[in-house]
Amino acid sequence: MHDSLNSLDGLLTVLETNPIDAHSPLDTVDIPKIKPVAKPVDETPTPSIQPFAYDIPRSAEQSQKVEALRQTLERHRGERQLVVLQDFPDPDALASGWTYKLIAQRYEIQCDIVYAGTLSHQENIALVKLTNLPVQRWALPTLKSRDLSVYQGCTLVDSQGTTSQLVPSLRQAGIPITVVIDHHNMQEELKAEFVDIRPHTRATATILTQYLQAGLLKLDSNSNEHVKCATALMHGLRSDTDALRQAKEEDFLAAAYLSRFYDGQLLNAVLQSSRSKQVMDVIERSLKNRIVQNNFSIAGVGYLRYDDRDAIPQAADFLVTEENVHTAVVYGIVHDEDEDLEVVVGSLRTNKLTLDPDEFIKEAFGQDAQGRYFGGGRSQAGGFEIPLGFLSGFTESPEYAKMKWNVFDAQVKQKLLRLVNPDQHYPNGVG
Repeated sequence: MHDSLNSLDGLLTVLETNPIDAHSPLDTVDIPKIKPVAKPVDETPTPSIQPFAYDIPRSAEQSQKVEALRQTLERHRGERQLVVLQDFPDPDALASGWTYKLIAQRYEIQCDIVYAGTLSHQENIALVKLTNLPVQRWALPTLKSRDLSVYQGCTLVDSQGTTSQLVPSLRQAGIPITVVIDHHNMQEELKAEFVDIRPHTRATATILTQYLQAGLLKLDSNSNEHVKCATALMHGLRSDTDALRQAKEEDFLAAAYLSRFYDGQLLNAVLQSSRSKQVMDVIERSLKNRIVQNNFSIAGVGYLRYDDRDAIPQAADFLVTEENVHTAVVYGIVHDEDEDLEVVVGSLRTNKLTLDPDEFIKEAFGQDAQGRYFGGGRSQAGGFEIPLGFLSGFTESPEYAKMKWNVFDAQVKQKLLRLVNPDQHYPNGVG
């Protein structure tokens, strides 16, 4: 800036002492050369280029976790493992399980991703089909015919084993839990070689993406499998952060990293999958049956087929959008025809930041005889499952089925309303 000013002042001085005739050709005018003022030499060394923030671990603790996982995988190089998801895996679980499988491949560990329940949510079905996500359903009746001796360990992803029917059988078969990666609150004491449980992290997909950022696997945008997996991770992260509206800094940093690799059109195709008629019927029932007290919307939807149970959280998602409602709980009796069992299944959704779904559900429904809670939750969402026990089983008598539903409907309402409105007594479970 100073050099330019000095040169300009010199030029003006010359022009004042040697005015240019407008009619004279410029090449006849004698304009002396102006010697530029030398710039001071900056001897400060050029700083080296640092990687973007989302390319490096976010804390020393996370760096230690990454290294511990790397060492664990190295110790089990060449083995075969099961990656066990919850019985009804959501996008976060599906994507995280796939990412772990790809990371483990670098250590020559072969993984089979399995779940015992079913995929009924239209987005989950679309995600698996459109990305060719390598997941298998292992129904309990088929478990007896499988050779479990080929597996040296199992990994729990987006779960701690309490939401999978497979885990007790795997423990009985002597298959150790090698790795646990989850973002839910601690459910029970776990005996595993490597445990990374972060209740304050919004999505397990965020944790797995941080492993990628730290270099456990370098994603390649030219790899079709890597692009699809990154798309699944973006969907899982988006799903568990309410389309990023509840995301924290680490989630945004993970999304920024994935933005280099994911397929936006593929993700859009997954998100645009349509609701089935069965789901719409359950949402309609929840609207018809709901009661609203103290900004809680509570709805029982009756009996559902096992394959339609994902309609319950979708109904809760819908009810929580109603004006003057901050929390919705939807529940029904799900009939598993394979096992001839019935379970009360419920979902909670809330946008009230001071309500802890995990604490609320555990306080409402308590524990079973073995001390295991009937449900739990994470930020803004939760769920519960209560076996009907002796009263389980299909009956051809409509009158008996209706009477049984009325009993469980009243009992669930009573337990919820005691927390929702503790100053009022509900002897019959209704408000």
